[in-house]
Amino acid sequence: MRTYRKPHKIRKKTPFFKKRFFWIFILVLIFFFGSAYLVSFAPFFNIKEIQISGNRKVSADDIKQLVNEKIVRNFGKFSSKSIFLSNLKEAKASILNKFPQIEEISLKRKFPGSIVVEAKERIAVANFCPDSECFLIDKNGVVFEKIDIIFSEFPKIKNVEGRNIFSLGEKVIDENILKSILDIKNGLTEKSKIIIEEFNMLSLQRLNVKTKENWEIYFNLNEDLKWQTDKLILVLENEIPSEKRRDLEYIDLRFSRVYFKYKNLSP
Repeated sequence: MRTYRKPHKIRKKTPFFKKRFFWIFILVLIFFFGSAYLVSFAPFFNIKEIQISGNRKVSADDIKQLVNEKIVRNFGKFSSKSIFLSNLKEAKASILNKFPQIEEISLKRKFPGSIVVEAKERIAVANFCPDSECFLIDKNGVVFEKIDIIFSEFPKIKNVEGRNIFSLGEKVIDENILKSILDIKNGLTEKSKIIIEEFNMLSLQRLNVKTKENWEIYFNLNEDLKWQTDKLILVLENEIPSEKRRDLEYIDLRFSRVYFKYKNLSP
């Protein structure tokens, strides 16, 4: 007796382009390339404006030019100024490197097509004159600008351990020592009317201060400078008459006892 078998039905293969995953893949590609185009080349997201604030000495046009150079991205024959692709980190580094007058800089994206640049420029607190040329120093001891005239309201630092080779934007003196120099200048001017001509930092321990009357004061930078200044004022008030100050050669405050010497004046 024969067993009946149902005939095998041959299924037709579905064409590749009619399969669901094929169209999903096509949609993903369209979305990807469309998004890439919008991010890279859509005019709506191109950087059209660079806003600069906080600058005083550095030209806004110079900052804009440098930012413009850094925000352009090249893709072979094509270039893009997309706000998404702009390398703000590189632009920031370039600004700080080219303009030592700027202490801090902030670059932010402002959608859809602007870059906001906020600069903070250095503020001078001292003149630095290691040789025939003079420069300005900020509170952090960074030399940042060459000057043609010395600013009388700032102390003049003639020497920092014999250092005369440096680059603008470089730190040439420790900020704590610089603060001590400022304190000495202000303290002597206010309390004893001594006019300081220049400061000479001969080493990390020794600071020589030259007065307008052409005599010097020797400080120990490793000791309490306020106490040394107080000792100086007491000596000037009790042991050295004001009319004899011009005859001084130096007053040495580096030891527990104060030493002073008069110049060898001819009779």
